[in-house]
Amino acid sequence: MRKRIGFSLLTLGLTFFNSALHATTISSMYRPLPGLTAKQLAVVVNDADPLSVRIAAYYQDKRQIPQENTIHVRFDNGSDALSQKEFAIIKQQVDAKTPNQVQAFVLTWLKPFRVDCMSITTAFAAGFDQAFCAKVCTESRKSPYFASDSQQPFTDFHWRPTMTLAGTSFEDVKQLIDRGVAADFTRPQGSAYLLKTTDQARSTRAILFPEAVKAFAGLWPVHYLEQNSLENKPDVMFYFTGLIHVPDINTNTYLPGAIADHLTSAGGVLSGSKQMNILDWIKAGATASYGAVIEPCNYPAKFSYPGVVLHYYLRGNTLIEAYWKSVLEPGQGIFVGEPLARPFASTPKDQLH
Repeated sequence: MRKRIGFSLLTLGLTFFNSALHATTISSMYRPLPGLTAKQLAVVVNDADPLSVRIAAYYQDKRQIPQENTIHVRFDNGSDALSQKEFAIIKQQVDAKTPNQVQAFVLTWLKPFRVDCMSITTAFAAGFDQAFCAKVCTESRKSPYFASDSQQPFTDFHWRPTMTLAGTSFEDVKQLIDRGVAADFTRPQGSAYLLKTTDQARSTRAILFPEAVKAFAGLWPVHYLEQNSLENKPDVMFYFTGLIHVPDINTNTYLPGAIADHLTSAGGVLSGSKQMNILDWIKAGATASYGAVIEPCNYPAKFSYPGVVLHYYLRGNTLIEAYWKSVLEPGQGIFVGEPLARPFASTPKDQLH
């Protein structure tokens, strides 16, 4: 973290969170939302990357993605970042091949995970824009999709939320995909754990945690804890914290569809750094995580708001929808996970009644 966020910005973030969560009132938890479908998701595959090709084929089969929604591109996967010029060529190719019904993208590679100063998932979602990149420690461009009930983000905002199926091996990504598929319609009985750690610089969003506990009282178990880690928890559905390295994550059981992340400067540097990588959450059993690919400073708006994630996920949105809706300024953060996981959605049979 480059420097600590000021109190006024924290207050602004808390106010925004409260208004976003309560604008629809908590009773809306009983009004289910639909989720994106396989027909609305396009799979982007890098034909120059054998692992990307293999992941894309497996995912298309498991999620029954229409063949016309598989978009082939070819570029060097040897570096962490694409230049603006390189990305512009790829994005133009992808946009030209994307069917009209597609509302979101899933990428199928580990690298590159950044486009110049912004994450590759936001670059694919909204196009490259310097406004997404903070100059040292400043706020960045905001997402119109944040805390939105929108069911068609591209139609409504001209944004296609993007997530990447990333891992260091095919087996890791296969297990991730399988967890996402297994989560569908299961309505798991789990818990949310919101941890304020001793790392004050990385606990800036903890000011939002008590409000989330109150908002979901009687609706979902949300635990606000002042400690540095969880150990041996059998029911982790949500785990949000802030540390450079989060200990004991492999001792817990993450339910299919679980979301977990830690606020820190370089969690989204997927090739590795001195800080804990968000892929460690995936290897531990989470179905999605989010982290910064470049120094974002510790602005809560650049990371997920747990209450917003819960609000949309528990109402039946897919993982990609709920997670994306929870980040106000996503330009410097990458989303990794299985996008169509929908543990709290009603089954198609139930929806007919």
